[in-house]
Amino acid sequence: MRVEPIRSKKDIKNIKRLLQDHPRNLLLFVMGINSGLRTQDILTLRVKDMLDQKVGDRIVVTEKKTGKQNVIIINKEIAKSFQNYLEHCQPHEGQFLFMSRKGKNYPITTYRVTGLMKEWTSAINLKGNYGAHSLRKTFCYQQRVEFGIPWELLSKRLNHFSPRTTQIYIGVQNSEVEEILLNNI
Repeated sequence: MRVEPIRSKKDIKNIKRLLQDHPRNLLLFVMGINSGLRTQDILTLRVKDMLDQKVGDRIVVTEKKTGKQNVIIINKEIAKSFQNYLEHCQPHEGQFLFMSRKGKNYPITTYRVTGLMKEWTSAINLKGNYGAHSLRKTFCYQQRVEFGIPWELLSKRLNHFSPRTTQIYIGVQNSEVEEILLNNI
């Protein structure tokens, strides 16, 4: 079953508010919805990758799925969430940003992120199917709807080979398609 993006800005704010007392999880959520990277690639980051980064700086990652290089550009939300994480968690620079409780040598899993997303969306009474990939899809949906970013640009950002794949990610609703039928030409 496919997962959905979080479509409402209000729901995004509610999840951020829910996670205020959980700096690691807040950082994970914020990075996911602000970077557009696959969760598995975000989970490879270590604390040292983020140290001394400021707004506008780039972190290069190699995508596990494609082997291609991609970047995270630190925006204000990511920078703020990382500072909060540093202050409250006081992590060692060599450790994974999103460490597993099973030991300091492993990050949490994508499967665990899916569980967390289900917990968070359930806690705010958001109905639907959500998982780890909802973070990436939320990035796409919000970029398209809130900022008017064209699907071609999103396709390039996501390193998609097929335009069809990007069209699935951007979350076009039937109601949106029907709306354009009201346009007079």
